[in-house]
Amino acid sequence: MGKRFLVIQLRPEDETADDELDAIRRYGCLDAAEVTRVRAEIAGLPRIRLDDYSGVIVGGSPFDVSAEDKSAIQRQIEQDFSRLFEEIEALDFPFLGCCSGNGLLGAYCGAVVSKKFGEPVGGAMVTLTEAGKEDPLLEGFPDQIRVLLGHKEACDEVPPGTTLLIRGERCPVQMFRLKQNIYATQFHPEGDIAGFTLRINVYREHGYFPPGEAATLIQSLQGERLAHSNLILKRFVERYRS
Repeated sequence: MGKRFLVIQLRPEDETADDELDAIRRYGCLDAAEVTRVRAEIAGLPRIRLDDYSGVIVGGSPFDVSAEDKSAIQRQIEQDFSRLFEEIEALDFPFLGCCSGNGLLGAYCGAVVSKKFGEPVGGAMVTLTEAGKEDPLLEGFPDQIRVLLGHKEACDEVPPGTTLLIRGERCPVQMFRLKQNIYATQFHPEGDIAGFTLRINVYREHGYFPPGEAATLIQSLQGERLAHSNLILKRFVERYRS
């Protein structure tokens, strides 16, 4: 048995956290024995020995990096990630941050994270950059792919020292890479219709959308084709699996 992948989660609700983990495993083609799970929203991050893992995957969260009033656990999480990113950057260690992972990594790199480019919950078309077309996780993809997203904040600009791989019309920074092996996506590569339906129902009072629009948003998800978006997770795992 090779090294495991470390999946760090930041969702306080068991239902959405469990579903997210299942989706990461499903689209990453990961067996249960290949995954170590950490629920960072409970007590922050434990000390992590990166040499024990093949890569790190971070999921989404209702926490906002740009929030002015932060809970003690959110402040702890951000401090812990800053320390972890120092180690990851020094080693150019395989990392994939999805949505909240994108904001945390972008802020670490020096980008302004604000609500300027928030996007409503649902499907969106995003476009590969020339650098994206050459990246191992995206090679052979069409110029544009469908993704699922929904976020109140995003990076205002491409984080300093990183390479933009995918851009969006409403939100310019959709996927970027630090060095050669450290990735972040504003969209959800683990996202699918069932999972987003669950999140819409659970997070209807969290400010992502007017609560009365939940049924309309769920209906709008039907028919989305997300094969390329989900393939990013599989390629990340395949590339770094020990």
